Amino acid sequence: MKQTKYVMSGGLAFSEEKDMEKLRQFSLKGWHVSNFSFMGYTLEKGPSSDYIYSIDYRSLHDEESEEYFGFFAASGWTHVTSEGDMHLFRATPGTKPIYSDRETQAEKHDHLGKSMKWTAISVIFITILVWLGVLFSSGSLQVVLAIIAVISTVITIPMSWTVTAIYKNKWETDGKRRLAAITKMLPFLFLFLVVVSILLVVNDLRSAIRILTSMAIGGVILPTVIWIIMSLYHKIRRGNS
Repeated sequence: MKQTKYVMSGGLAFSEEKDMEKLRQFSLKGWHVSNFSFMGYTLEKGPSSDYIYSIDYRSLHDEESEEYFGFFAASGWTHVTSEGDMHLFRATPGTKPIYSDRETQAEKHDHLGKSMKWTAISVIFITILVWLGVLFSSGSLQVVLAIIAVISTVITIPMSWTVTAIYKNKWETDGKRRLAAITKMLPFLFLFLVVVSILLVVNDLRSAIRILTSMAIGGVILPTVIWIIMSLYHKIRRGNS
């Protein structure tokens, strides 16, 4: 009977090393990663083993896959699973790290940034357009656009935060501390613009505060609800196995 559990990720852009260490600790307890899941990982029960984990980000064409995974296998890293451009590997302690110098570490962050950058830019652009629509509309249309704008902003803020964190990590690895510091401030600037936009659109201060509070709560509740749903899903699957 196969047993599985869901483990939520701390966000690879923010806590990749903590995620990899957490997966190692689960392996020591006999829980090993089998797949990526939405905002986390699916683990399967097995014999207790000491595995170290590492993740790589690379867009692969079909003809490149064999050579790519073969290179890591020759270096002692076993491919566990892939999701899009993300590839998870494991090895025994003492195996040489996949990325062992500053240049290759910066390249790794760059690959991750490229896979997310244009999606984030598109979502931010759409969110700005919707807020402009709220500013220049009235009546029922304004109410509908305002609801869409709030939902879109709840999605956009963590996404933009993630992308800027990726490039901050890249530029810190490259030694570009000043550029990394500027990048770190961009999400706060975006958040400030959102708050100003809401205050301009909503004439009633109490209503504006309610909207901002709802957005803040939504940003916390959404990941929590996802974690609960995924955990229940795997418990039900385990019960039916």
